[in-house]
Amino acid sequence: MSRRTGRERSAAQLLAQFGALPTTTAPAPRRARGGRERVNRPIAPRRGRARPGEGWSPVEAPLAVYQAATSEIGGLYPLLASDGVPAVGARMGYDTLSGGAFYCHPVEWVLRGGMATNPNLVVFGEPGRGKSSTIAAFLLRMMLFGHRTLIAGDVKGEYSPLVRALGVTPIALGRGSPARLNALDLGPLRQRWSEWTADRQREELAGVLGRWTKLLVALAEAQGYTPTVTDEAVLSAVLRRLVGADDGYTELRPITIPQVQHELADPDDALWRDCRFADRRQFLDMLRPITDALGNLITGPLAGLFDEPTNFLLDWDAPVQSMDLSLLRSRGDQAIAVALTCLGSWSSMATDLRAGGEIRIVVRDEMWRQLRLGLRAVQAVDSELRLSRVEQAIQILVGHKPSDFLSVGAAGSQEVAIARDLLALCSTRVLLGQSTRVADELADALGLSEREQDVITGWAMERQGRALWKIETTPGFKVQTVLSPAEKRIFDTNAQLRTPALSNGGRDG
Repeated sequence: MSRRTGRERSAAQLLAQFGALPTTTAPAPRRARGGRERVNRPIAPRRGRARPGEGWSPVEAPLAVYQAATSEIGGLYPLLASDGVPAVGARMGYDTLSGGAFYCHPVEWVLRGGMATNPNLVVFGEPGRGKSSTIAAFLLRMMLFGHRTLIAGDVKGEYSPLVRALGVTPIALGRGSPARLNALDLGPLRQRWSEWTADRQREELAGVLGRWTKLLVALAEAQGYTPTVTDEAVLSAVLRRLVGADDGYTELRPITIPQVQHELADPDDALWRDCRFADRRQFLDMLRPITDALGNLITGPLAGLFDEPTNFLLDWDAPVQSMDLSLLRSRGDQAIAVALTCLGSWSSMATDLRAGGEIRIVVRDEMWRQLRLGLRAVQAVDSELRLSRVEQAIQILVGHKPSDFLSVGAAGSQEVAIARDLLALCSTRVLLGQSTRVADELADALGLSEREQDVITGWAMERQGRALWKIETTPGFKVQTVLSPAEKRIFDTNAQLRTPALSNGGRDG
């Protein structure tokens, strides 16, 4: 092939060789009447020129219709966004895909169009990505709609600034605190008892006694003992006797765990006969394991916290109530797990006895601690999530990653199977920034697409408060939570890190 020589040909030369040269002489400008040139003159009549190929041209019907998935249409129309959520509930921030405001109201998502099948939420995110501030903003803004919140165990004390800002004193349990909460406290049940009919009293008491029985069984299981059906039957009988359920329902008596343990350790003749034991010795021998398990709670690391009468008053009409467990960290993970279990049962009773039509929000932080206590603890959480619609409650589970829920037992165990279903019982998933490894876990557990994984590992990692809001099977919403200056001061979870520097005047120690 020979090398091309000579100068390159211009556009005019190419047109001269392959076609006629264009006319370069500009036409004379048209002048309007009076000698002035019109700037906005029409270039064609209103109905077009009456010539072949011009004018109006009707399109023959029917038109061709093409169908495609939104993922394919999105490539042709990149500005096309999915439908937003209803503009009702807490205004969390803005949807970065559509640019519109993003509202959150899980109950409305269930009622309107079936966006969700239940009002529960689960929140995952690495530490420091804005989990607590996102949840606190949701709680604060939902209070405008009259929804009250119960924080069933603030393990790190992150919600206490919000509680104090609302004029409510959080209840601190643990080292140095005089507060005591009876795990078998009657709470609002005792206050409203005289207002109910006998049938209502019988119904409410049956539910409370059943919950107390499950609580004591779960606490015994946390000590390494697996309770039997006989243990549950005896516990139910003891609770009925102590609370005064067989005394005509005139008034309920407050009871504590030491009283239950004493009845098991020193039963009278009526108790072991009513429970169909051959003699007192058989009763003591068969109930010894659960008796000793409850005894360990009285003399163990939680001694004095949940086995004494409640010594503080709670305002059940306050917008928020919180149990601060940050002082319990020195007693170990098991102590915190047992405390969360006790508070879970106590908060469930408070939720059950709400006023008619009232929606209660229950926050369960670091739920994985409670789930590791055993099968009964997992079943208790599972039951609360399944009954959320009936009880008009919004349950919020908070964790770092899915493996927190799946490490509650041996692989293939019943605990793991139930814990895996807990994620399916939360229709709304708020996924903040995560590493690639954890994003893979989320994809397996929640069925995320590759694009949604990229959002969690990329976009959400660039700024606090960014999260992928996934509601059932709808495409995820890329939401940036927006906080006001006042909220930023209240929700500052790094305030404790700044305290040492402020205490020594900013000098390095």
